[in-house]
Amino acid sequence: MSRFGAKAFRGMPLAAAFSLLFFFSLGSSFLPGQTPGITDNSILIGSCSALDGPARFLGNQTVMGATAYLHSVNDEGGVYGRKVQLLAFDDGYDPDKAPACFKRMTKEGVFALGFFVGTPTAKVYVPMAEEEKIPVVGLFTGAQLLYEPLKHDILNVRASYYDETREQVDRLWESNVHKIGVLYQDDAFGKAVLDGLKLALQRHNATPVGLGTFARNSLDVDAGLRDVMAAHPQAVLVVGPYSPVATVVKKAHASGWKPQFLTVSFVGTEEFIKEAGPDAEGTIITQVVPPYDRVDYPTVALYRSALQKYYHDMPPSFVSLEGFVDAMVFVEGLKRAGKDLSREKFVAGIESIHDMNVGLGSKLILNYGPTDHKGFDSVYTTIVRGGQPVLLTDWSSVGK
Repeated sequence: MSRFGAKAFRGMPLAAAFSLLFFFSLGSSFLPGQTPGITDNSILIGSCSALDGPARFLGNQTVMGATAYLHSVNDEGGVYGRKVQLLAFDDGYDPDKAPACFKRMTKEGVFALGFFVGTPTAKVYVPMAEEEKIPVVGLFTGAQLLYEPLKHDILNVRASYYDETREQVDRLWESNVHKIGVLYQDDAFGKAVLDGLKLALQRHNATPVGLGTFARNSLDVDAGLRDVMAAHPQAVLVVGPYSPVATVVKKAHASGWKPQFLTVSFVGTEEFIKEAGPDAEGTIITQVVPPYDRVDYPTVALYRSALQKYYHDMPPSFVSLEGFVDAMVFVEGLKRAGKDLSREKFVAGIESIHDMNVGLGSKLILNYGPTDHKGFDSVYTTIVRGGQPVLLTDWSSVGK
């Protein structure tokens, strides 16, 4: 294997290495003027995400879910006879590593990009992709920078952080929980969710009660936690990946402080529950895909079947289900673009998706257009009970 192989999949499920093996056996012999990444029998797409480091669960799960779907498509003959191959690299959830990772993918001649993880890195990738006119589909972030202003080559699938925080605040308000604090990762991700929370509170003529921060890729949350505790909020939105969020709830509970904790989908629900243990109980987590036990939804059943077939030793998760759905949208765009594939036709293909039932329940109907590059607008809300994330349908006891 080429020197890229070991680094690209460090910390990644080994079965996913199929794509690199395929790619390096082909080489990158694209002709001048030809659309990069397209041959008669393959379509090469690239990804940079956190395959190593403290947020590696998120990157590995995203890529695993995507490759599970791509495996199933390729086993059925691919798209117009072309196998869809994913070349995945690690950026460690570190924006300083993002430029080199992006250049590495473009050097290898990818057709399009997808399955990125995180707002701080997306803030780097998005303008680079726009400049190079490379389509990006499916980013594991709901930051508003993806949508406003409209970016021709950036097509996201999930609901936004504005959607998630609006749902949280509106339901808390109905439950007479009005004092809401926030402890957030001090970077583009944390500030994107904070902006969403502030906007949601403005609808109720309110502002956050107590603000605290912590550094990305750090578990040093004590100062931020003290800042929020001093304001005595009834509920606290904790914004970060699983490790610092777990640390926050554990330290708060150890000190005897037990407000209603909430977080957003980026947390990595299963790993948060694992790290927080009993202290995860009662935490509210908004999700951008339905619970993966809803096998009555056709796409959830398909996901569970593909996971069992290609990654039989890996349990399901909200993150890998989202990666699976992102890959579905990606492939739908390829199909709509037609056999004479180009990047412009691919973008137009996704923009042609209107009111599409993708088998995820009536809440999640896929919609795009030339002026709308966000596929879904709704969320599911879960709460940790008995060590499991379950749907929250009755908020009457929340914050009490």
